[in-house]
Amino acid sequence: MEESSQPSTGADSTLRKLLPPPALCGFLLLLALMFTVSYAVGSTAGPVAPGLHGTNTGGGNGDGSGGGMEDMDMHGSGG
Repeated sequence: MEESSQPSTGADSTLRKLLPPPALCGFLLLLALMFTVSYAVGSTAGPVAPGLHGTNTGGGNGDGSGGGMEDMDMHGSGG
């Protein structure tokens, strides 16, 4: 059984050089599919903790940020 190999034309070889490898195309397709599925599952599940707000136990100004530099004790800590 003989296989006839046809020489590739100039347009065909140029097109092959411009296209990314098939493995890269498959990987990008799989990545997009996984993102779409995970987004759909997350949208269906809804928020993780819809009623969760900051407890304001660590100081701060009541907005749940936990305070900043203004809450720090700037006195020396003797050792």
